[in-house]
Amino acid sequence: MRKILAIFVLLSVLSSCHGVDEYSNDVKGNFECLWDILDRHYCFFAEKNVDWEAVRQKYAAKINDGMTREELFNVCSAMLEELRDGHTNLSAPFATSYYRKWWSDYPQNYDARLIEQYYFNFNYRSLGAFTYGILPENIGYIHYSTFAVGLGEGNIDYILNYFNLAQALIIDVRDNGGGDLTNVDDLVCRFVKERTLMGYIIHKTGPGHDDFSEPFAYYCDPIGGGHFAWRKPVVVITNRSTYSAANNFVSIMKLLPGVTIVGATTGGGSGMPYSSELPIGWGVRFSACPILDANGNPTEFGVEPTPGCEVDMDPMDALNGHDTILDFAINLIVGMNEV
Repeated sequence: MRKILAIFVLLSVLSSCHGVDEYSNDVKGNFECLWDILDRHYCFFAEKNVDWEAVRQKYAAKINDGMTREELFNVCSAMLEELRDGHTNLSAPFATSYYRKWWSDYPQNYDARLIEQYYFNFNYRSLGAFTYGILPENIGYIHYSTFAVGLGEGNIDYILNYFNLAQALIIDVRDNGGGDLTNVDDLVCRFVKERTLMGYIIHKTGPGHDDFSEPFAYYCDPIGGGHFAWRKPVVVITNRSTYSAANNFVSIMKLLPGVTIVGATTGGGSGMPYSSELPIGWGVRFSACPILDANGNPTEFGVEPTPGCEVDMDPMDALNGHDTILDFAINLIVGMNEV
């Protein structure tokens, strides 16, 4: 998978390269350059139902030569918000724009302190981005906070072997904002028994909004070489702040045998981002290569829980020391073993 990702990052770069010298370094030139970069290379216009030309006209009317840099930044940031994409940012020396409504309009559905205190009495282990321990029901629990941090094969072996006598495993990726897709591969390979289709990657082939390559399949091979593989039930817990690479992880795990997704629909963010620059020196980052799940479906808007397993946290439960979503996952596993 690493070679595949490297190829598609390169393709994204090559397809996104174009000179910005044609644009003058003034208010209008920078605005038009930003609009054009997205027009040529952004990958979700159709999915977001965005008329990008209408957006240009709307915000071009707000541009004038007397604007300050901050005023220009505010107009450009508002234009990018029309894409409703958490992977799309404009970065100036004084601020970075960020679309927050992909998660801000939803319940948080996660409280780390609640779990650490009431489920583990603070007697849990931490290693890198992993917090883990064995729940009283003899269920292994891992919270993985970010895919930006990997553990390495030996450390993953150690943690999974620590759960060797547990009846099942809960992997909690709530509030995991993503990171490196190769770390997704490093974890998923512990749960597959054979070479498994993980999904498809598409890249832009031209400046048109519909200029895309054919979907390119990518796979995960089971871990080998004497490393620890998990063959018992798995429950993955999600919330709206499960995003980007974490969203990709959930989309893959959902289709594996013996895996159940519990919680809320993830935040999405399935486009591999690419960065460019305006004449003024501001950076722009945006989604350039869509990733589809193994059924060929887009996951830009999120991955839904397994049917019947959509759960929100109850504030009253939390006040009484209970995580409604985690309790649901525990009871689900206990019920599996009682059948």
